[in-house]
Amino acid sequence: MPLNRHLNRHLIALCCSATLGLLAAATPAQAVTATPTWNTLDGSAPLVIGHRGASGYRPEHTLASYAAAIQLGANYIEPDLVLTRDGVLIARHEPVLDGTTDVASKFGAERKTTRMLDGVQTTAYFADTFTLAEIKTLNAVQTRGRVVDYTRNQTAYDANLSIPTLDEVIALAKAQTVATGRTIGIYPELKHSTYSAQQAVANGFSATYFEDTLVSTLHAAYGNSRNAPVFIQSFEVANLQYLNARTDIRLVQLVDADDVNANGSMSLVAPYDKPYDFAASGDVRSFADLLTASGLAFVKTYADAIGPWKPYLVTTVADGIDRNGDGTVNINDRRVDGSTGVIEAAHAAGLLVHTWTFRNDASGYGFADPQAEMAYYMRLGVDGVFTDFADTGVAALQAAAVPEPGSWALLLGGVAALSGFSRLRRRG
Repeated sequence: MPLNRHLNRHLIALCCSATLGLLAAATPAQAVTATPTWNTLDGSAPLVIGHRGASGYRPEHTLASYAAAIQLGANYIEPDLVLTRDGVLIARHEPVLDGTTDVASKFGAERKTTRMLDGVQTTAYFADTFTLAEIKTLNAVQTRGRVVDYTRNQTAYDANLSIPTLDEVIALAKAQTVATGRTIGIYPELKHSTYSAQQAVANGFSATYFEDTLVSTLHAAYGNSRNAPVFIQSFEVANLQYLNARTDIRLVQLVDADDVNANGSMSLVAPYDKPYDFAASGDVRSFADLLTASGLAFVKTYADAIGPWKPYLVTTVADGIDRNGDGTVNINDRRVDGSTGVIEAAHAAGLLVHTWTFRNDASGYGFADPQAEMAYYMRLGVDGVFTDFADTGVAALQAAAVPEPGSWALLLGGVAALSGFSRLRRRG
């Protein structure tokens, strides 16, 4: 063995021993009071939000999926909301039932209709053409996650999983708050408000029935308070502005895009280029415009947070290098160039940043390890992450925790010394 490597190994061992010895000498009070520090807006730990529940493990937007997310450690569960024909708010990712339920096996093709959904002509089974009683005859099927058999579009968990109402989701969150001893919040999304307003009127309700029903339900369950364990989110703007005048519950402006260009910039192609109510009214502003300094100031007039797709926050570049050495080049191999500055700008504007979606089975721009990806975003300062796999989110939170300087300075000094010796050894 070369002498320099032999010496460096002894130096590293000595450094480890000294660091551990110094930590052992710390008082119990120092150990107890050591807490992580975060780059979030208020210094709190980032939230882990169960995206559609635990949709990597159970069929999305079912009570089983939400319960699994809670069991895995999620702080919030996310019900996307659509309307039935008789005006009940139910949890579905889209007003289209085809992909996530067994509707085609229980209702004939004559129940399909053709509608314009965010400017796109769509023929499907629409939830607003079914009563709640009819919806309750359907079972959910799993479309995401590692346990999916895509050849059958179902899993062993599909049987007897009905479509829940918003009331049922709230009841679950409240029951689990008592059972677990920790507050379980809900994070509802108003899906396609422009479309829903049109269909509400067609079914005999007011144009704002969707928003009004959500607010009255949440106020009855949680009160009208910004401290309620609730966030309301939407990709549209006018509905959030309407809600801002009617509730103190926190509001979140979602920000979408079509794709990520090779150089890391965002691809903005309709209908993912702008809020659909902007498109419908002729407003030329794009989603990306909402993340400029003036855009963030505008959002702050009606919302408490932004919810951008994660590539808006971190620049990743497709430079053709196979970084993980698996013989193929894909999005996991993109070069990570760091923060775009959106997190910092949003915090400067007084806005929280909740980003989406982190999955174990897909969508790791610049990361092959989903835990490492979430931890990276958490260290940058995001205030919350949406994930299909809440357990991975909790593990990332633990990995990303930054010790307080006062009580962990000795440990950090030891780690820094170790890093220095490691670099010396590599050069040798």
